[in-house]
Amino acid sequence: MGNRGMEELIPLVNRLQDALSSVGESRLTLPQIAVVGGQSAGKSSVLESFVGRDFLPRGSGIVTRRPLVLQLLNADTEYGEFLHCRGRKFTDFNEVCQEIEAETCRLLGSNKGISPVPINLRIYSPNVLNLTLVDLPGITKVPVGNQPADIEYQIRDMIMQYICKENCLILAVTPANTDLANSDALKLAKDVDPQGQRTIGVITKLDLMDEGTDARQILENRLLPLRRGYIGVVNRSQKDIDGKKDIMSALLAEEKFFLSHPAYRHMAPRMGTPYLQRTLNQQLTNHIRETLPDFRSRLQGELMTLNKEAEDYKQYSPDDHARRTKTLLQLVQRLAVDYEELIEGSGDRVDTVNLSGGARINRIFHEHFPYQLVKIESDESKLRQEINYAIRNIHGVRTGLFTPDMAFEAIVKKQITRLKAPCLNFVDMVSSELVTTVDQCINKLSSFPKLQDETERMVSAEIREQERVCKDQILLLIDIQLAYINTKHEDFIGFTNAQHINNQRNKKTVAGIAGNQVIRKGWLTISNIGIMKGGSKECWFILTAESLSWFKDDEEKEKKFMIPLDNLMLKDVERGFMTRKFIFAIFNTESRNVYKDYKHLELACNSQEELDGWKASLLRAGVYPEKVTDAENDSPPESLTDPLLERQVETIRNLVDSYMSIIYKTIRDLMPKAIMHLLINSVKEFISVKLLAQLYALGECSMLMDESPEQQKRREEVLHKHAALKEALAVIGEISTSTCSSTLPSPTDSSWIKSSRPEKMVTAVTRGGAPRVYPHTSHPALQSTDGFQKATRRPHRAPPSVPSL
Repeated sequence: MGNRGMEELIPLVNRLQDALSSVGESRLTLPQIAVVGGQSAGKSSVLESFVGRDFLPRGSGIVTRRPLVLQLLNADTEYGEFLHCRGRKFTDFNEVCQEIEAETCRLLGSNKGISPVPINLRIYSPNVLNLTLVDLPGITKVPVGNQPADIEYQIRDMIMQYICKENCLILAVTPANTDLANSDALKLAKDVDPQGQRTIGVITKLDLMDEGTDARQILENRLLPLRRGYIGVVNRSQKDIDGKKDIMSALLAEEKFFLSHPAYRHMAPRMGTPYLQRTLNQQLTNHIRETLPDFRSRLQGELMTLNKEAEDYKQYSPDDHARRTKTLLQLVQRLAVDYEELIEGSGDRVDTVNLSGGARINRIFHEHFPYQLVKIESDESKLRQEINYAIRNIHGVRTGLFTPDMAFEAIVKKQITRLKAPCLNFVDMVSSELVTTVDQCINKLSSFPKLQDETERMVSAEIREQERVCKDQILLLIDIQLAYINTKHEDFIGFTNAQHINNQRNKKTVAGIAGNQVIRKGWLTISNIGIMKGGSKECWFILTAESLSWFKDDEEKEKKFMIPLDNLMLKDVERGFMTRKFIFAIFNTESRNVYKDYKHLELACNSQEELDGWKASLLRAGVYPEKVTDAENDSPPESLTDPLLERQVETIRNLVDSYMSIIYKTIRDLMPKAIMHLLINSVKEFISVKLLAQLYALGECSMLMDESPEQQKRREEVLHKHAALKEALAVIGEISTSTCSSTLPSPTDSSWIKSSRPEKMVTAVTRGGAPRVYPHTSHPALQSTDGFQKATRRPHRAPPSVPSL
């Protein structure tokens, strides 16, 4: 054959086939030959001629109901072996036939249904050449018995699953006593291999042609040509089979037929089953050689994805107590590292889709909490009323000449007390995020359910305990602020200066920010303005310390509008059931229009994170949230008719504002520090130092390391697959691919083969008005002109009443 060295490749591929089948690998398609043909086309006879034995079930109707992957290996002894009962050698080929029937019935029962699940059969014999073939069910048109109504489409679908793969050679078997131009096998082959690079034609039943006719021009590839041509074979007739004529005698009769037939004697050396077997061996060998580099690359890719997981599994031995203990220690250490990486943001694997861990807690620290503090500020008129009542109640029946400092202290303490609720809520929010972060880390222990449950229980208990301690300490900090009102603080304005800043208090200033400094940029949608007036579409917004502007796009060339921030406030807007966006609104406190004829402007963003970010940025720019008043106590304030009392109220108001700004600044600074120290770092220390000791204290370390059934199965599968892939790559590395190969024949005109897909009828109208119908058989998927047809998608099965394929 001129390719003897490469014959070792076919046994190699058979070994790869077994290794990958045993681990359920389906993404790596191995080179093989698919035998395609109609019922009674002679497929089984061709395969039996290759082996020299009767081993395939026979009968009327559809007999092959599952694909049979037949691996032929040249050996000194003759026997068969099935993959599903490995180790058992079948020396009686009648038993091989019975086992095929039994395995088919085991999956499908006694009806005539089909299944794509293959039967793997390996036959060792000194009478075979190394080949790997797939015997597929014969193409049928009409269901019989209890077959499903769409049996034709099921069979075609199954055949297409095999022959559409680029590394599959197609052996198209057609009887000589039928119309070759209408061969179902050649039609299907052309659908997936329009250039004919993978298709080999086989003509059977040459001895059954009508007297005076022959297939000489077809076998010479002059009539109805194929790129790889045709090979003619003569199989045993049904009479020969019933008469127990052995295959060796049939092969001798076949040779005599070709040598004696006047139309075929000149091509007899290129006809017959032995020549077909040698040709297939040569073609398959060449095909394997061409696809081997890509096949090796895919194997290496699969192996690389499994290396890390397999290495972890190898280090764990379920029966070794010392190994279990070491694994427990490693898992707890890994948990501590994962927790620290999520909190500190120092992990190698960075989430680019969502905020997590420390980033979400940071957002609570610097966006949620400052916003909540501002929201608790009292309404101006209500605060003045409280100061008025406090001053008058302190003076009693007397008329006070001086501003009482007790009124200032009473109002300040009331304001400080109101900080408790947002501070405790602050702890709850951080604690909730911390639980989510810890759960994300503990979920990696799912391979060991008992260890995961105990770890989750212990860490959750620690978080609850530290949350309680943290809340106690925060309440203590607020009580400390209540215990002593320090009017000597360096930032406190004092009574002397309080009376000189009345006109300054209401002027909005943004400390530390220049007027033109950009605070935030981003996309927002103006949701309360119709699209005809320029709303309901995204615009590019820019927030500075003095204004809010928006542009057509982020190039910032076409400015749409600019709103000064003076007297602006923001408020929350409920989401409608028809929108997924998050909405807030800005409005003018003096009831002026914000934008054209609109009293308020509703701005929508795509996520809660964006909403919180914009609120925090507006707060930084001096746009505060709307005050929430208590409806029950919202009575109109009393008018101040006493000028002295009015001055005293104004003085106390300024003093309260000055002192509370110090308190707010202190609380904003201390709360994140307290939570970080008392809650987050305490949980970190517990996981790093105390968790392992508590797990050991349970006295059930061995039970904690029991694998889940799913994990045990997964470990075995990964190790088995990893070993199979390593073995496959090692064997491929041992083989030499420096061999000679035959060149591919030149392209031929195969337009005579009709597509197996239904013809589309195109109707045109002639000059006389009579419609004419033209068949249209082109298909976009079949117009490839370079290389193999890349048909990798499984065809859709049509309903029984609709023609398909």
